[in-house]
Amino acid sequence: MDHENEPRPSRVRTLALGLLKATVSIGLLALLLLRVDVARLWSYARNASIVWLAGALGLYLLMVLASAWRWGVLLRAQHVRLPFTALTSSFLVATFFNNFLPSNIGGDVVRITDTAKPAGSKTLATTVVLIDRGIGLLALALMAASGATLMQRMAVGPVGPGVLWAGFGLGAIVATPTLLIPESMTKLLQPLRVFHKEWVDTRIEMLTETLTRFKETPAALAGCFIGAVAVQGLLVLFYLAIARSMGIPIGFAELAVIVPVSFIVQMLPVSMNGFGVREATFGFYFTRLGLSLESALLVSFMGAALIMIFSLSGGVAYLTRQAPSR
Repeated sequence: MDHENEPRPSRVRTLALGLLKATVSIGLLALLLLRVDVARLWSYARNASIVWLAGALGLYLLMVLASAWRWGVLLRAQHVRLPFTALTSSFLVATFFNNFLPSNIGGDVVRITDTAKPAGSKTLATTVVLIDRGIGLLALALMAASGATLMQRMAVGPVGPGVLWAGFGLGAIVATPTLLIPESMTKLLQPLRVFHKEWVDTRIEMLTETLTRFKETPAALAGCFIGAVAVQGLLVLFYLAIARSMGIPIGFAELAVIVPVSFIVQMLPVSMNGFGVREATFGFYFTRLGLSLESALLVSFMGAALIMIFSLSGGVAYLTRQAPSR
């Protein structure tokens, strides 16, 4: 019996998971759209200020530049120096992959691939990207907790200031031993040696060296964290500009909770690039603040649309890359 044309189990699982995510996204969007007044929705969109929307795109550009800068800070701590333009171009390409592939892992692969050769190690490049991601998550939790503290009425939701501060504290507790006691990570990974002793030992040694360099350069970690907080602030301002473009009365403090929480929700592997769950999160908070569901959906949709439009620049950067010399 010929099994060559039968689909592999991994491919079947991937297709099934993709179908499930699409079903969740389409289902949630359908439920939300059935509850809105289409005429009111169109009225908000039609009267949007082009100037404010252009300002939102400018803020998103600043966010990308800040993200590339903080990535460069971590790389320099590892004695890897790349031009800021190269890091920015790589980050733009990663943004394109994140928005046009069914998961945001593709963008990290781009960043790792672009820095593995100059770093001389894929393990080092991967560790830097993961540390960058982890610090970004800490800044995300800090922004949400700070916003919830400033705007106590956001406690009407299931995630109040106490929960958000606890999340930030837990993240800091997990990150501290990893960065300040590299040996703890080495011991944690020792059981993996049963699979391939030499290969795992080499990776553990490189990982320990990388974390030790970070331990020796606390200023780099502090700078990256400050940059990550700035990135989260710019993202909140990005959505605030979108809300202002349509005259929606919501402030920075409220969005400082809604935007980070929506990004955390989007990380759950249950939807296609966050569609549906993001809009549901915006709708949940907006309606409890006395704002219409229509305004929530438009801010979310407009934000996603502008990000996708902006990320096309990463597609252009990818297409214009020079072919590697032979």
